[in-house]
Amino acid sequence: MVEGRDFPTNRGGLCRKGWTSAEVLTAPDRLLMPQLRTPDGGFREAGWDEALDLVAAGIRTAQQRDGADAVAVFGGGGLTNEKAYALGKFTRVVLGSRLIDYNGRFCMSAAATASNRSLGLDRGLGFPLADLGGADAVLLLGSNVAATMPPFVQHLEGVRSRGGLMVLDPRDSATAKLTADGAGLHLSPVPGTDLVVLLALIHVVLAEGLLDADYVAERTTGLPELRTATAAWWPERAEAVCGIGAERIRETARRLAQASPSRGGRGAYILTGRGVEQSTQGTATVTAAIDLALLLGLIGREGSGYGPITGQGNGQGGREHGLKADQLPGYRLISDPAARAHVASVWGVDPDSLPGPGVPAVQLLDMLGRPGGPSTLLVAGANVVVSAPNAGAVRERLASLDLLVVLDTVPSETALCADVILPVVQWAEEEGTMTNLEGRVIRRRQARPAPGQARSELWILRELAARLGDASGFPTDPAAVFDELARASAGGRADYSGISHARLDAEGSIQWPCPGPEHPGTPRVFLDGFPTPDGRARLIPVEHRAPDDDVREQAPLHLITGRLLEQYQSGAQTRRVPSLLAARPGSFVEMHPLLADRLGVEDGEVVLLRTRRGETRAPARISEDIRPDTVFMPFHYAGEGSANLLTNDATDPLSGMPEFKMTAVEVLPVRSLERSPA
Repeated sequence: MVEGRDFPTNRGGLCRKGWTSAEVLTAPDRLLMPQLRTPDGGFREAGWDEALDLVAAGIRTAQQRDGADAVAVFGGGGLTNEKAYALGKFTRVVLGSRLIDYNGRFCMSAAATASNRSLGLDRGLGFPLADLGGADAVLLLGSNVAATMPPFVQHLEGVRSRGGLMVLDPRDSATAKLTADGAGLHLSPVPGTDLVVLLALIHVVLAEGLLDADYVAERTTGLPELRTATAAWWPERAEAVCGIGAERIRETARRLAQASPSRGGRGAYILTGRGVEQSTQGTATVTAAIDLALLLGLIGREGSGYGPITGQGNGQGGREHGLKADQLPGYRLISDPAARAHVASVWGVDPDSLPGPGVPAVQLLDMLGRPGGPSTLLVAGANVVVSAPNAGAVRERLASLDLLVVLDTVPSETALCADVILPVVQWAEEEGTMTNLEGRVIRRRQARPAPGQARSELWILRELAARLGDASGFPTDPAAVFDELARASAGGRADYSGISHARLDAEGSIQWPCPGPEHPGTPRVFLDGFPTPDGRARLIPVEHRAPDDDVREQAPLHLITGRLLEQYQSGAQTRRVPSLLAARPGSFVEMHPLLADRLGVEDGEVVLLRTRRGETRAPARISEDIRPDTVFMPFHYAGEGSANLLTNDATDPLSGMPEFKMTAVEVLPVRSLERSPA
């Protein structure tokens, strides 16, 4: 029997995706047996021994010919902590390959990089989500939580009642609409100029003396350099670039300052989402948000703070324990000799046998099948053919591989490109843990048996390891894997060493770091200082630059992408739920009535979108909820209407985050092309 709980994060609430998630367990095309590619391009069912023998043989052949890095691994942010840990260990110990990354690179990498260099730690929200309820002001940058995670909205009720919710979004999204009727402010910037808004807010805080001077002096470094870097971004200059009125910028800065503890306010929070992070200057933008929060004395104080809003179910835990290209368990850097020695001792291997850092996801995908690049790829829990930028090029790279192996529950678009598809269990069919956006470690419990021949990734990795000469280091009991993960994380920034399945069963959830079995966990980080060499946070100056693919005569409009209430990520699961698909059956192009009139487009008419990467078609949806210089597409759909056929794979130089949120695009009514002479 399943019983509801008044859980502190969602207070027992679910959105439509949550209420219908059980339907994916019995999807008509649920994968129940291993599938092998046939000479005619189709698939045939196979037994596990045949499929795993084929995969192991392909790995051996590739590595004997081209070395350990001939095999690469791509993970997913939906994997449990145990499976993310085991996949990272398998890649580095059994394969000896440095080439592993995951789809969290498309989600949290800019925020993680900025948090680590400014604060010394990346833990998503450094406070319980429920703390938001007492704030006088919340600045929400680039996140449509009302559509992407509706239970989040209840935590904003208090700040809305006090008129303090401020939302930065080029669209009048469902979240932006929460600011109506005196509940707050909606700031609608030109796409690609979010950093300008933040630089101007910092300018106002410094110019008007709104900073918490005592906090800045005692707990930060870098103020003189930051003051110099933001001096040129007075609000009138910023207005000319970002399109937000100078007085609206000043009002936003003053509201945040008035709400801050130093001025007797209830508290203020600054939260970032993918809208400002998925950019070639995503790390710089989040850095500026952290700078603003530090100047106002918000971070490391109860009732105030900064944090990025995690988008995937286990995007936090995946990067903490081994899926990122440069990290070992416990959020340790793989290039750190002490970190290598500690983890190697847990794994029972020589530290020198561990490979060095790999490369970020976009670079990894581009290497596939090229001279000197991997010829074999294992994908676990990701649908890169839909979710990666410049998706047409990604499909070409997958086609160039000698061997593509995909572990999935349904035949996703990426799985259908594979040579071998291995069926795995779903959320209700496994034990394990996840880590949510608050750094809260949560138990996942098995509610039903796995169907058909579906197997856990832990079992698959053990079987492959045995075929490749190493079975002893890969237990299949999730509790045992977690205990090993906890030992490997001990002393690291993400220390889980005091957590176990048994303790979670007894206590419900624990927020890391938790360095011992008697430690209560850490709901609020930074209260006693920052985990930097001197205990201070860094105020880091950043500079604005134009998007990599800025608007021009041939592509005069901004294309932005995002999520819908009824769909999730690449849509591989939610597009298989009939009620969700009926509500949002396909892609569309949202455009303002003024733009539609200028283009001669009617509501529902199919339009062509063309960028430097490719083109696609989708019906127009005319709405006043978007800027006249901008169009919006959801990214959940495959084939024609796939937004990521258009998006830019240029990346942030620090984090490797791709520039999903700003693409220069040409939009034309299809009927105008059909009437054109041949």
